[in-house]
Amino acid sequence: MENNKVGGGCLSNFYQRGKPYIAMISLQFGYAGMNVITKVSLNGGMSHYVLVVYRHAFATLAIAPFALLLERKLRPKMTFMMFLQIFILGLLGPVIDQNFYYAGLKFTSPTFSCAMSNMLPAMTFVMAVLCRMEKVHIKKLRCQAKVIGTIVTVAGAMLMTLYKGHVINLVWANTNNTSNVSQSNETSDKDWLKGSILLIGATFAWASFFILQAITMRKYTAPLSLTTLVCFMGTLQSIAVTLVMEHKPSAWAIGFDMNLLAAVYAGIVSSSLAYYVQGLVMEKRGPVFVTAFSPLMMIIVAIMGSFILAEKIYLGGVLGAVLIVAGLYSVLWGKYKEYQEKEIEGPLKGVVTNDIEMQTSEVVIGVSMQQPTNLAKEVPIA
Repeated sequence: MENNKVGGGCLSNFYQRGKPYIAMISLQFGYAGMNVITKVSLNGGMSHYVLVVYRHAFATLAIAPFALLLERKLRPKMTFMMFLQIFILGLLGPVIDQNFYYAGLKFTSPTFSCAMSNMLPAMTFVMAVLCRMEKVHIKKLRCQAKVIGTIVTVAGAMLMTLYKGHVINLVWANTNNTSNVSQSNETSDKDWLKGSILLIGATFAWASFFILQAITMRKYTAPLSLTTLVCFMGTLQSIAVTLVMEHKPSAWAIGFDMNLLAAVYAGIVSSSLAYYVQGLVMEKRGPVFVTAFSPLMMIIVAIMGSFILAEKIYLGGVLGAVLIVAGLYSVLWGKYKEYQEKEIEGPLKGVVTNDIEMQTSEVVIGVSMQQPTNLAKEVPIA
């Protein structure tokens, strides 16, 4: 019986420690599906401005009921400063990041877009250091691992961009050469450069979103409500942008097709669910841990793209992916060691605090026991 209890306790402990990793890896599969489905929709002629509006409208409808029911008594009071932060979150994530990303995806390819977004951990790490959310003790091995891992991750992404090499023929890809999606949509070098710039801008906005989200969640402690408000604010802002950029009423038309699937999937999985899960993980592990998993999405997209879009996989892409995974594990190892140190320091601080409180209480008790004696000596006996 005792062995069963010990085994159950170990499994429970392993599950609790592994939850952040499982959540973030699952999200990367969700993001990968969004990239492939969205690419097909954009190639079909859907406006990325309209797609962002529908995406966040569906996201708001999906998450709002849970926020209203589960956080009715937990929702903090809305202040002007809090409203301003939510307004900026809606601008950074739904509007700037996603419009730039979709435009860059349209000009390039899903695998290339994911490779460019792998600069996200590096940008987030640098911004977290500047905002004093991450401390760099360069003499410590864990900090060296995070810095080196960030550099290696960016180097891998750049290798994928600048070096192609020969094509690697995959067994399953040979049967998809007749796809009408890939070869007919080759973009010019000018569009490729434009797409690269847009993707860099999107990555910077996304990193800024993570930093501000972590700051906002310190005071607004209702994650479902925060996600709902950000998605709703992003919907309103995206409508304003779309009305300025899209003048054809037909651009808003949507039916039971790939466009609807792209909007619903991106809204529920990549916006409402992703914002909520990222917020929970970020609250415990910080923004750098959350963004460190983004390189996995590129590998998943490369494999899915070879199946569905008949994308070619080059030697440079494989070598870059190896570097990215190596950098990812280096950053995660550094974050894990940092988390272990915090776990060790936590109980020690509690012990020190308890010792101080016990000593203080002993002094107080001693003084209180001495006071009557002193008073008795001072009061004359008649």
